[in-house]
Amino acid sequence: MFKKIAILATHGFEESELKSPKEHLEQQGWTAHIISPEAGTIKAWAEKDWGKEYTVDKTLNEASASDYDALMLPGGVINPDTLRTNDTALSFVRDFFEQHKPVGAICHGPQILISAEVVKGRNMTSVKSISKDLKNAGADWEDSEVVTDHGLVTSRTPEDLPAFNKKLVEEINEGKHEEQTV
Repeated sequence: MFKKIAILATHGFEESELKSPKEHLEQQGWTAHIISPEAGTIKAWAEKDWGKEYTVDKTLNEASASDYDALMLPGGVINPDTLRTNDTALSFVRDFFEQHKPVGAICHGPQILISAEVVKGRNMTSVKSISKDLKNAGADWEDSEVVTDHGLVTSRTPEDLPAFNKKLVEEINEGKHEEQTV
């Protein structure tokens, strides 16, 4: 069955955390759009230096959660730190939860979920450096390669991408999760 997934990112996303899930989603025969506050291209961070530029498919102003079956949030340090202060991005994220659609976030990506105020009472994981932030926001944090909570899929680092990609596809195939709420 055809699916369409939004990948919300801006400059400074961790390259492997966008590239690997995007390729895995597309291998399912699905479409994965890069959504960003700005048009044109956004530049990746590739471990220790700037990486490639990726084409933005739609800007946040052109995109709507109702057009997509799921949302994926890559990490990196710069990317989530920028998006978590963008009200349009936070509203876009909340819309996926309100529509009960699967959401995946890896590494620092859950910082966006904290600012969107959708983590309270949720079982989650992330890169260890933001575990305290998630706990303070009301999430139940655990140190596991992948954690799923009613359509919300989270993982820690690029090393967890195979498990993250597999679980994200599984949750998208299941469709809407009525327990997936704000």
